[in-house]
Amino acid sequence: MLCRSCAGWLRSLPTLRLRAPGPPPAWSNARLPALPLWAAASVSAASPGGWYEALAVSAPVRTAEEVLLGAQEATGLPWWGSIMLSTVALRGAVTLPLAAYQHYILAKVENLQPEIKDIAKRLNQEVAVCARQFGWSKRVARLTYLKNMRRLVSELYVRDNCHPFKATVLVWVQLPMWIFISVALRNLSSGATRSDAGVSVQEELAAGGTLWFPDLTAVDSTWILPVSVGIVNLLIVEIFALQKFGTSRFQMYVTNFVRAVSVLMIPVAATVPSALVLYWLCSSLMGLAQNLLLRSPGLRRLCRIPPSKADSETPYRDLSAAFCAKFLSRKR
Repeated sequence: MLCRSCAGWLRSLPTLRLRAPGPPPAWSNARLPALPLWAAASVSAASPGGWYEALAVSAPVRTAEEVLLGAQEATGLPWWGSIMLSTVALRGAVTLPLAAYQHYILAKVENLQPEIKDIAKRLNQEVAVCARQFGWSKRVARLTYLKNMRRLVSELYVRDNCHPFKATVLVWVQLPMWIFISVALRNLSSGATRSDAGVSVQEELAAGGTLWFPDLTAVDSTWILPVSVGIVNLLIVEIFALQKFGTSRFQMYVTNFVRAVSVLMIPVAATVPSALVLYWLCSSLMGLAQNLLLRSPGLRRLCRIPPSKADSETPYRDLSAAFCAKFLSRKR
């Protein structure tokens, strides 16, 4: 039973029921599987060649090959145009709606922050009163506070149907799709796939390039495509970093890690067939366009993304000003 001075406040907020600290639930220490079950099954059924060989002959990669071949046959475009069109179509039909949903969830979570801060303040006061009344140690008081705070925040997420984990659905779809299409293009470029009308797809790709990369099965010796991939990815990272206020140390480490990966993608892209690098560049350009489009107030209203404190009526002007302040002002 809590002290009388707190009874009235607890009646007005019945969800703040303190629970004594106890052992964490069994699922809290469980490790999530590194791969989905279907991926683990395909790897376990792999040939002795290794995990990449298992991935290269897996059902999702074969499906990606069929999608690419079907798109090329349906459009009649050269392979460079077919790869670009397929990338735009897939990103527009699959990842753009998921990105809008991600912004929808994140906006609702952001709008909950004032309420969460208010609950945290009152709960901290209540725990302090109870600690003095019942003689709790600092450790017990802190565990009680954390346990009840997690419960209350979870109840808020359930109430507004906006658990932050839902915002990660874009990653769980976009990353596997990127991997499967990349491996499928490598299969097509190396000839490890079926042939049509007596002419192998590999030969079609060898003659299906344009401009400075006429052979899509060869590496880009000019490094124009690899460097472009790195620049676009870095631009995406910097745009994302510019919209973060009060970045934590962990977020800073993650941002720097992604910057490093973007730079390391350049030498990697210089060692793979141009077909893959063209896909990576188109995918990154679509990601950049997607990021900019979802800043538009009109599109956010069309997607029913709740307005939040971080929204601006002039997002592109603000982004340009922030970019200039961060990078150009240092050179002066």
